[in-house]
Parts: sequence; structure tokens; C-alpha cells
Amino acid sequence: MGLSETFRRYWELRTVRQRLVRQFIGDPPDLFVGIDAPDFNLNLELALHRAGVLTVHYASPQVWAWRKYRLRTIRRAVDMMLTLFPFEESFFSEHGVRARFVGHPLADIIPDTTDQDAARARLGLPPGVEVVALLPGSRLSEVSRLAEPMIGAARWLASRRPGVRFVVPLVNPQARAEFERVRGPSADAPEMHLLVGDARTAMAAADAVLLASGTASLEALLLKRPMVITYRLGRLSWWIASKVVNVPFAGLPNLLAGKELVPELLQDDAKPEKLGAALLGFLEDPKRSDALKKEFRRIHGILRNNADERAADAVLEVMGLPMAGAK
Repeated sequence: MGLSETFRRYWELRTVRQRLVRQFIGDPPDLFVGIDAPDFNLNLELALHRAGVLTVHYASPQVWAWRKYRLRTIRRAVDMMLTLFPFEESFFSEHGVRARFVGHPLADIIPDTTDQDAARARLGLPPGVEVVALLPGSRLSEVSRLAEPMIGAARWLASRRPGVRFVVPLVNPQARAEFERVRGPSADAPEMHLLVGDARTAMAAADAVLLASGTASLEALLLKRPMVITYRLGRLSWWIASKVVNVPFAGLPNLLAGKELVPELLQDDAKPEKLGAALLGFLEDPKRSDALKKEFRRIHGILRNNADERAADAVLEVMGLPMAGAK
């Protein structure tokens, strides 16, 4: 989200958290599960844990990437950390935090193969044409920063790949309006099929995807779609991030593989011609795309782990109750 973007709502969020602490200490649950949002939930969990409430945190914070100092708080705040990725369980265990890899729910939901023709039919796209999906993010700030280079990349690509179609799923009407504002009435902008929602269908219909770094990149991996990852932050947020982030990649596919599977074009590299050329590389080289899909299938198999059941079993274990699979 960026730092300055979050600070604007700090006092509002702090007030909400204080109210929740009072509520749950006054009427304590048997166990509290904080889901994601570590900057909000970890201090809430710490207060509840000190008051004797069992706590589980689901979807571990990325302390392996930055802000490692939060491990001290995590050790004091949670009885178990549930992780979505296998390397996270090892990381937390090595640092004295009880952790359990449960798998990723999306990996259980999304099948091994998806019907591209059916997805295109649902969106009114003809079979046999090249389709590129553009996903500029779920927040208005992301759409504002990424719409222009993505539209420019589409223009660059269309000039070299006549007949390519573009589909752009936006998270809500406000994001769509922002994308349209940035696109403006430009006569040379390629035709784009704008959607509200339906991001998974758009990616399933595509031959290649250009997307903002985040969970969408994992979804594209599970759909076995070649992708180019991009992102832009405000100058101050980017400068701070460059000083504190200590992982070699931003995108989940590359982090999970431990190597660069897909291009990452971030901040000043998020230029139309670079983004367009990276997409063109996939469209022009089917063998490269096929090799990438094979690697995506391997990762999908690791993440498919009956995550919901394993998470429930982990919670029951913390409470000292029989697990769902126990006889």
C-alpha cells in the first residue's frame, strides 16, 4: 500500500483496534484468529494473548522479506502461525515461532487446467484470437499509477501484433472510472474490453497477463498463464522500500520458485515499451510459455494441501481439541 498512503488512516485504525481489545478482553473468546493485516492484528493479538486468550495468526506477515524485528512481537503474540507457503513454516520455526504450513486456499479452488475457450465465450471474446489481460491493481492508488504505462504497453503491443485483444478487469466501478479517466479519449488507444470484477475469468481467457504485483500474480500462476509483473509506488515509499526489503524478487511466482520465472518491471522500469516487449516475448515464443506452465503446475501441486481443513485442524490443536481428521 505504501507508507504515506497508510499513515493517513492511522488514528482511525488505532481507535478501531483499541475498541476491539476492550471488547474481547471484556468478553474473551476461547481463541482469536487474526487474518492477515499484521500491522493491525499482531498488536491486537499481543494484547489478547497477555490477557490469556489463545491466538492464531492466519497468513503470515512477510517478515522474511522485510521488518524482521517483528519476530519478537510475533513470538509473544501468537500461539501458532499458519502459513500459506512452505518456506514460511521453515523460516518461523527457525526463529522460535510455532508455525504450520496449511497450503493456499486458491490452490485448492483453482483446477489444474482451465478452459480458455469457455472463459472467452463468457466474456464475448472469439476463439482463435490473441488476448492479453491487464490488471492494474485493486486499490485506486495502484490504478492511478499503473493505468498509464499499461495502456501505453497495450498501444505498443497492438502496433506490432495486429488483432490482439485486451481485457481489463477492474475491482469496482470506482477503479473502472479511474482507469477510463487515465485512458481519456485518445484516438490511438487500442480497443479494450473493460470489466467490473471477473478477474479470474479474464486471466483464464488470456494468452498473457500484465498485472500489478500481489495476489493476482499467484492466481495467474495457478491458472498457468504467462505473466509480466509490474508495480509503482510514490517516490518516498519506493525509496524507503528499497532500503528495507531484502528479497531478490517482488512477485510471488519468482519467490516461490527461488528464481526469475517471469519478468518484473518495477518503478522506473514500468515503461510502456518495456512492458510491451516483455508481453511480446511470451506471445512470440510458445515453447517458452509451455516451459513456464510446466513450472507453474509443479508449484500448484505443492500449494494444493487442503488448506481449509489443515487450518481448522491447526486451530483445534492449539485449543487442545481432537482434530477433524482424528478417529
